[in-house]
Amino acid sequence: MKVFKTSQSLVEYLSIETRPLGMVPTMGALHLGHLSLIERAVEENQSVLTSIFVDPTQFNDKNDLVNYPTSIDEDLLQIEKISKKILVYIPEVDDIYGNIVESKSFDLAGLDQVMEGEKRSGHFQGVATVVTHFLKTFTPDRAYFGEKDFQQLLIIDHINRSLKLKTKIIGCPIVREKDGLAMSSRNRMLTPDQRNQASKLFEALQMVKSNAKKVPYRSLKTSVNAFFEKQDEITLDYFMITGPNTLKEIHLEQPVDQGRGFIAAYLGKIRLIDNLDMS
Repeated sequence: MKVFKTSQSLVEYLSIETRPLGMVPTMGALHLGHLSLIERAVEENQSVLTSIFVDPTQFNDKNDLVNYPTSIDEDLLQIEKISKKILVYIPEVDDIYGNIVESKSFDLAGLDQVMEGEKRSGHFQGVATVVTHFLKTFTPDRAYFGEKDFQQLLIIDHINRSLKLKTKIIGCPIVREKDGLAMSSRNRMLTPDQRNQASKLFEALQMVKSNAKKVPYRSLKTSVNAFFEKQDEITLDYFMITGPNTLKEIHLEQPVDQGRGFIAAYLGKIRLIDNLDMS
């Protein structure tokens, strides 16, 4: 395993012998979901590059940035267990942003104006800034992203196509705990009581899917709101069903025979998200 601290040193190392190159961008605090992306990249590429970078411009809440879990040494051990040949890029902020730490402005075709984009101002401009830096600088042949952050996946795919970059963007299925909770770095911040309640997000999505073709969308929203009103430890932030690739909310009177359900909820100060294909 080779660890690089700067873009320049990594670019100098990459060569035709390292192609095809698969990349898995992460913010660290790796879990089995991240590791599944890395394992797939290892299977499909000659070389694999994993980045660990907590991007400050993706956080509109400074406390959220300060409290974001980090575990570099543990992350490196987990990566090395998959393959000792993986390249790891762990930059400082100035290696990506220079002296001015602010995101660039991208046309995200409105994909950033709903759900997470509405709740977390500027978040996806930060995502776009870092991901385009990676794709332009290292030109990976493939880049792997989890479907848990489905809105992010659509935005990254849009950027990749609109800028006519050469990387193939690959979305990978959500990895879940035994009780259905989508794996997330934030899960380790939950108390035991909160962790017991966290699977309610997936439970609600499953409930919606099982009834989706029976009643109009308006009734499904009412049921989800009622479901969370009965929970003591968890507070619903939003629930919506959108077109599968547009992120535009479907009509309230429409039956749900396709699309994707999205949900976000708070357990104390910890905010979790999940989604599920409704078809």
